[in-house]
Amino acid sequence: MESDFSTLRINGVFSQKIVSSIGTGTTARKTEALAYFFVCEDEAGGIAAQGLGPNNELLGERQDISREELLEKFLPEPQRSLEYAKFCVARQQTVQKAVARGDKFLKQGAHYSAEYEYNKALALEEENVRANFGIGLCYIARGETDKARSVFDRLVKLEAAFSEEHKHLFNEFGIRLRMSGMYDEALSYYARALALAPDDENLHYNMARAAFGKGEAGPTAQHLAECLRLNANHQEALQFLAYIGRRAGGEPPK
Repeated sequence: MESDFSTLRINGVFSQKIVSSIGTGTTARKTEALAYFFVCEDEAGGIAAQGLGPNNELLGERQDISREELLEKFLPEPQRSLEYAKFCVARQQTVQKAVARGDKFLKQGAHYSAEYEYNKALALEEENVRANFGIGLCYIARGETDKARSVFDRLVKLEAAFSEEHKHLFNEFGIRLRMSGMYDEALSYYARALALAPDDENLHYNMARAAFGKGEAGPTAQHLAECLRLNANHQEALQFLAYIGRRAGGEPPK
């Protein structure tokens, strides 16, 4: 049975012949060179090409191209694709080892050593979720709120940061934001997650805690009410509501 290659997603190295002119008049001559590009196709069928340097480093910005343009102007480079795939595997292993060392140092409270390892990982993969969370936790632990905010700005743009795979890191980071008094950041952080998972009662509970820390009684009550609507037996929310009631002289927040 023949394979239908038209259904395979494009992912590999392609070359393009670049023709340029040198000199003028009678001394003018044309030169040809090959430029290499990493080309990939997303799930929606969009194709993007990005320059590839001699050491397999990605160069410049990704450019969207059509399938017709790819077929007309580019040639596949199977050997270079294989070399690039091996390079990516080796780089990913390096990133994973650096992140693992960072996690180890973070648990030991060696925040500067952890930061060093996370930065090594981010130098190779700037959107690595674990490394971004880890270095953010280092900054919060050291009270470096400006640096923590810069990490927060990166994380809220990464949808993968709010996936189930990174749930424990996500939760810890949000709690640390709140406990360090970064209430606005915590609220924005949880709001971003809530947009992806609107029926998560724990997110509403965490937003209630952050709003309470900021002194906003209305949003605190609203998020607690929504949490308990989604899960009437949410023990932390029930305890928190009772605590607020005691503080208010027995009256739960309206």
